[in-house]
Amino acid sequence: MNLPPLPDQAVGMIWAQTRDGVIGRAGDMPWNAPEDMAHFKATTMGHPVVMGRRTWQSIPERFRPFAGRTNVVLTRDPEVTAEAEAAGALVFTDLDEALAAATDAPGGELVWIVGGGSLYAAAADRADVAVITVLDLEVTDGDTFAPALPPGFINVASVPAEGFTPSDRGPAYRFETWVAGDDL
Repeated sequence: MNLPPLPDQAVGMIWAQTRDGVIGRAGDMPWNAPEDMAHFKATTMGHPVVMGRRTWQSIPERFRPFAGRTNVVLTRDPEVTAEAEAAGALVFTDLDEALAAATDAPGGELVWIVGGGSLYAAAADRADVAVITVLDLEVTDGDTFAPALPPGFINVASVPAEGFTPSDRGPAYRFETWVAGDDL
């Protein structure tokens, strides 16, 4: 996906959600959406990704850390700190420190916040862009929801423009790009 022009130093947020905003259930994504996973990888490749402890732990070990990206984990848990550092991730307890380290990493001109719900909420006011995959499904027992984008965010692209793209192996989907109005 091509992103619109962004500031020289930008923070992005990326997630998948159901039509009604569910992004998780019991620490996991309650769907299998291969096109979204490919989109996530292509969008974040070469840029640092910042995540919370639960997001780090929800990633299957064989995919941790995400290849081709500096992985930054926010946690106060000493066991998770040791595990993440042993895997090659950078670990911080403070969002400002995590973002500063991510900015200094390769590809740090665009830092991606990749979850979870509390980290999205904490970082939303710092975001310049949000890339959202909307899945054409409903999850009635979801327990984690997408953050509200700050006032002034504008939807600059939806693919497809209306409706959803069918999937052979998962739910139908739509990719949306939202940009902070003051970045346009």
